[in-house]
Amino acid sequence: MGGSSTAAATIEHLHNDNAALIFSPLRFRNLEAKNRLFRSNLSGMFDDYNGHGSNARVNWERKFAKGGVGGIISSYAPVSVRGRILTRYAMIDNDDKIPFWRRIGETAHEHGALFMMQLSHSGRQQDLGGVENVYKKALSSTDRSDYFHGILAQKMSLEDIRTVVEQFAQGARRAREAGLDGVELHGANGYLLTQFLSSGINDREDEYGGSLENRVRFVLDIIRGIRREVGYDFHLQMKINAVDHNDWLYPWQKKGNSLEESLRICRMLLDDGKGVDAFHISSGSTFPHPRNPPGDLPMRELVRWYDGMLSQGTRTRLNYAIFRNPVTAALFRRYWIWRRGKIIEGINAEYAAEVTKAIRAVDPSVKVLVTGGFQHADAIAGAIRAGACDGVSIGRPLIANNDLPQILQTQNGPDPGRECTYCNKCLINDLENPLGCYEMSRFPGETFEAKHAAMIEEVMSVFSPPTFP
Repeated sequence: MGGSSTAAATIEHLHNDNAALIFSPLRFRNLEAKNRLFRSNLSGMFDDYNGHGSNARVNWERKFAKGGVGGIISSYAPVSVRGRILTRYAMIDNDDKIPFWRRIGETAHEHGALFMMQLSHSGRQQDLGGVENVYKKALSSTDRSDYFHGILAQKMSLEDIRTVVEQFAQGARRAREAGLDGVELHGANGYLLTQFLSSGINDREDEYGGSLENRVRFVLDIIRGIRREVGYDFHLQMKINAVDHNDWLYPWQKKGNSLEESLRICRMLLDDGKGVDAFHISSGSTFPHPRNPPGDLPMRELVRWYDGMLSQGTRTRLNYAIFRNPVTAALFRRYWIWRRGKIIEGINAEYAAEVTKAIRAVDPSVKVLVTGGFQHADAIAGAIRAGACDGVSIGRPLIANNDLPQILQTQNGPDPGRECTYCNKCLINDLENPLGCYEMSRFPGETFEAKHAAMIEEVMSVFSPPTFP
């Protein structure tokens, strides 16, 4: 009896230590988050086709701010129509978008959460670019098409580069004018900035290609353009691949950036104290990727919702045929999981530790966040305590449990049956449906119909209250 009491006391003590660390403030150079938990850049087609935001987006962000995160990183916010990945995403391409984003920021601030806008451009990784982009090849660092969907691309001219740099700079200005707390550059997971940074994708032969210094030039131009517009007291962070794993699916592709190359890139992006204030560590040069988001590949959902991609790229019909055939679908899923490996929670923590060590040696004030399926206090606190990072960003587990921060204050993680299963059904459904948790096993009910009804009620809750009550 005494032994079990001692064990329980030890567990309680460990949890209290973990909670104290997770819920301690995180101070960046120019702002402070109330805790170490950040809602990662979750995307959903909640908005108007022309890039204006909707009340559903306000409701969506309120869920996470109210749930207790220290900060929210917005969904992918295109700096231009040419750079969007899906339609019906709120953009930041014009001053007329500022009032909407001001409302979003106010919603987060009402619950004590920071709100950072993720400035983004698709490049050749464009799923559903919309009617405006039908007859245009995607801008990129290469003329080679995206090797998964086969999205056609064109190598950007110097004038194109100057234009996009200015679009990012003006996007940051608008974010500041909207009263947001900072911006994040999406330089990971295969989007335009990755396409310039990666040795596996960038095949330019001018000052923006070839050597690592040249490949970094485009991002440095953007950072300096942003600093010109917003100054040095406005938070700027960079989401970046620690390792590209560009040969994840097709072994004949170039590997892309190694960890050592990425460490050099991060040091360069500090720009002698005038660059980024924090790094957000991920991995994988496409999205989705076996390492991002790490988890399953739900083939039934993929077949059901991938059909919207058929008109987009030169490889989509072949992909669809593979997904529809039971044999090839099973083989593809097994290959995907094999490439992912066994690790789920904290899959990028070891990479983040190397980034943290490299950056601390140059500028201890620069912070490091890491993403990778976190949902348990011991894993989160363990990564912070080990010096791998200063905080974590969370996506799917927060979709599954919007109140995850409140859960982590009192216990190690969600109750059994309530945890995120990493099924990735949320990811696949987002091609055509509202973003939400589509894992029915997590919902109450004795029958399929009851569970399905509970699931749909939760998914559709983002539309309540409606725009016009």
